[in-house]
Amino acid sequence: MTLEKLIFYVLAAVVLAAAVMVVTRRNPVHSALFLILAFFASSGIWLLAEAEFLAIVLVLVYVGAVMVLFLFVLMMLDIDIAVLRSGFIKLLPLGLVMAIAMAAELILIVGPDNFGLEKYAAPARHAADYSNTEELGSVLYTVYMYPFEVAAVILLVAIIAAIGLTMRRRTDTKFIDPSTQVVIKKGDDRIRMVSMDAEKG
Repeated sequence: MTLEKLIFYVLAAVVLAAAVMVVTRRNPVHSALFLILAFFASSGIWLLAEAEFLAIVLVLVYVGAVMVLFLFVLMMLDIDIAVLRSGFIKLLPLGLVMAIAMAAELILIVGPDNFGLEKYAAPARHAADYSNTEELGSVLYTVYMYPFEVAAVILLVAIIAAIGLTMRRRTDTKFIDPSTQVVIKKGDDRIRMVSMDAEKG
């Protein structure tokens, strides 16, 4: 076994273990932290596949921005962890059935019978001046232009939904209504400042 294969298997094991921890942790913050670990390990796998641009984007965008926003939303929503714990055991059998079904579908679709080395040859090594960023951009904005725009719209809808979830009215929040302030007239509605001499007690 070569060093490259050994690193791949180690990173793949980290990704699988982190993914299992994401769906089994009862604390959503812990799940988010394990998801960050899965992103880091996935970026290492992409480095092995000579996809340096995707690896850097995964770390900078997903770990550095999206996961920070995700943790912020978790804090803003104030999720009741006790309710989540009560429903975990009840929904565990259904979750196991769904996980087994998804794993079977992945094995049937992405298995060695369809994507093995017999179907597709191993990719050739590229020269040092090869730019996968240029190749990715030329394919993304020509062949996959329409799916790229659809993904952008879906992300926009997700942002609006996140804002809608956090914008709920709270009874203990104090706020000022400017429209009420500007219609106040002189009289008892306003504070009157007076000047008077100091008095000795």
